[in-house]
Amino acid sequence: MHKITDIIARETSDSRGRPTVSVTVHADEHEGTFDVPSGASTGSLEACELRDSDGRVSRAIDNVNTLIKREIAGMDVHDQSQIDAKIIALDGTVNKSKLGGNATIGVSIAVAKAAAKAEGMEPFEYLRQLADIKPSRKTPYLYLNYINGGKHAKSPIAFQEHMLVPDTNSVTEALEMAEVLEKALYEIVAKKYGAETAAEVGDEGGYVLPEGTYETPFELSAQAIHDSGYDGKCFIAADVAASSFFSEGAYVMQGERYSADDLREIYLSLIKKFSILSIEDPFFEESFEDFAKLQKQTDVRIVGDDLTVTNKAMLTRAIGTCSVRAIIIKPNQIGTLSETLDTMHEARSRDVDCIVSHRSGETNDDFIADLAFAFGCFGLKTGSLRKPERVIKYKRLEKISSLAE
Repeated sequence: MHKITDIIARETSDSRGRPTVSVTVHADEHEGTFDVPSGASTGSLEACELRDSDGRVSRAIDNVNTLIKREIAGMDVHDQSQIDAKIIALDGTVNKSKLGGNATIGVSIAVAKAAAKAEGMEPFEYLRQLADIKPSRKTPYLYLNYINGGKHAKSPIAFQEHMLVPDTNSVTEALEMAEVLEKALYEIVAKKYGAETAAEVGDEGGYVLPEGTYETPFELSAQAIHDSGYDGKCFIAADVAASSFFSEGAYVMQGERYSADDLREIYLSLIKKFSILSIEDPFFEESFEDFAKLQKQTDVRIVGDDLTVTNKAMLTRAIGTCSVRAIIIKPNQIGTLSETLDTMHEARSRDVDCIVSHRSGETNDDFIADLAFAFGCFGLKTGSLRKPERVIKYKRLEKISSLAE
């Protein structure tokens, strides 16, 4: 037994330079630290990110250092479910708005990291002691975001993320392919838009296109795959984040208004033209029926993110309406590790795949790589290889996949 002896929260910065919370949990001589990420494109039902009026996070930090610390100090650091239950009860709201989801997830994951240290285990090994979750793959697919749009870049492209997904079980091979694909895409973008555009980087490390239609990023991605010699060996995936351009009952792209039926036909045409693995949040976050209509018409995985917000109840609704075949997992969307694992378990028990994801405002923390690998998740989505806070997570996945061989 290792009791929690201290909890210390402090302010750090995310990849956008905004303040965020870093939490360290001490259990005797062992400690674990988690730096909390922050999203730009967020679902309305996500756990509340508590910020001060000036954008800082002092209230969330104070809640960790006072209220949460008093509540769980002295508890066994290995008792994850009871610790999280105490935090949830202390907060007492449906969306962690009292303590702040950024405070609660910081403590929750730092507890698990400290417990892993106390056991002399890697985090992915320790996580497997906390939950029994059916795997989808031996190693996750790498979802590499190489063209940014929507809220992640100053671009007319409405769809938020356009990803290249190497089709291999080897993380090392996937990263080698990613480097080749990136070089090919750089040359394509530089030739079409100029070197200055090719040098610009979106929030998640992708290229930012100055012009083009919704189809342009798919065309450039397909060309990069072909130029790299990877035809048939690499998929394309998209995070549409359609809620971000939904207004007054219609989807607005480059000044044109589209109905849900219009948008569905666009997706079906893209699926016919390109090797698409999955489409995330293709409609407004409350449009379960539109998700279901699209999923019924394609074998491509329709993925819930804003629709499901790592929330077991929302996932259950999505499953009941046959709206998705996969779900994005972001621990800070729900606010504790235990709730995250409950949602993942429910997903896999109903044959819904899990794709563990970063946020647009990331930190150098690599925990999500352990989470994705521990349970054989379908994918790990953490940006491109053009930004260091994204590379750290892919490199962690490469390391632990080799450890487990």
